[in-house]
Amino acid sequence: MRDLYYLIALLVLNHSAFGGARVAVSLYAQSLGADTSLVGVLMALFSFLPMVASIRIGRWIDRVGVRLPMQMGTVMVAVGTVLPAIRPELSTLFFCCVITGAGAMLFHVAANMTVGSTGKPEDRPIHFSLLALGFSASGFIGPMIAGFGIDYLDYRWTFAILALLPIIPIFMFLTGRPGLPATAGAAMPDTRAGKVLDLVSDPVLRRVYIASGLLSMGWDLFNFVIPIYGRSIGLSASTIGSILGVFAAATFVVRLSMPFYVRRLSAWSTLVFSLVGSGATFVLFPIAESVPVLFMLAFMLGIGLGCAQPMVMSVLYTAAPVNRRGEAVGLRTMLINISQTVFPLVFGALGSAIGITPVFWTLAASMLAGGVLTHRGAPAALK
Repeated sequence: MRDLYYLIALLVLNHSAFGGARVAVSLYAQSLGADTSLVGVLMALFSFLPMVASIRIGRWIDRVGVRLPMQMGTVMVAVGTVLPAIRPELSTLFFCCVITGAGAMLFHVAANMTVGSTGKPEDRPIHFSLLALGFSASGFIGPMIAGFGIDYLDYRWTFAILALLPIIPIFMFLTGRPGLPATAGAAMPDTRAGKVLDLVSDPVLRRVYIASGLLSMGWDLFNFVIPIYGRSIGLSASTIGSILGVFAAATFVVRLSMPFYVRRLSAWSTLVFSLVGSGATFVLFPIAESVPVLFMLAFMLGIGLGCAQPMVMSVLYTAAPVNRRGEAVGLRTMLINISQTVFPLVFGALGSAIGITPVFWTLAASMLAGGVLTHRGAPAALK
């Protein structure tokens, strides 16, 4: 269990650098004159390599284990975030987004594999809740560092500080901590590309992938539109970072309480609540300009989106074939990153053409519709 806590601590540092880089890139690009559509392109680049490579990465992790991918991912996050500090130009941000996003994906898939293979099957919801707490903590720390660093230092120093965060994980891996399994999924060498359809055709996995994609879309587009919306209503970088931090704090609170309700609520009812509640909250965002109201809405959204991810990962890991769990996690990562790549481009262009309000409401309609369809299509095993 101690190694699990070590792993979560390293994830917090890595993902804080990644989350802070997303905020800093968005605000820095706007300060250099980039319009909403170009910001959308930059945000999409964080997800480009994860979109095209995550299934192969999952299969690779099934074969080689989790330590090497984690080490490589950590180094890539450090390199990606330090580039704008070394060469502070708009063109450098493109490389920052691609390298940082790919590194975060490597660490993310390997960490999920490790947590899923730790302990007994009945412990997975709790273990994934602990991992999700790490993501919540990093989602608070990263944007706060970016926001206050930009306001009180400058963009160059902010990227430099973010690049320091992965240094501790690099040192820990060099010392052999944490202890990680040689292989995380008892994999066999027969996972071929044609078999991806087997995962998608499974009714439980298919529904989990759809719900997970919608929830991830809401999560990532919130991080995309809030810096743009905040700038449009005159908020400072530190205030925008604080709104994102309140959202992350809410996800931390709800995940901290998961041991109390994880055995009382079904996975599927949690997914439906998350989709419907989050969609309703997105409806209210573009009519709110008061900072306290935005804090309240961000907290409500964090509760809605934060409660579902541990349930999703627990069901996914349990339902996937034992020798293809890395591939199943990689497929989920690919689907999520397709939405993270496509929707910033679509909503960035939409925001440039007709404003940011339709972006919020389109996202709200998608999540509300997804909640209704998810409720109607609930598998009996998950009700």
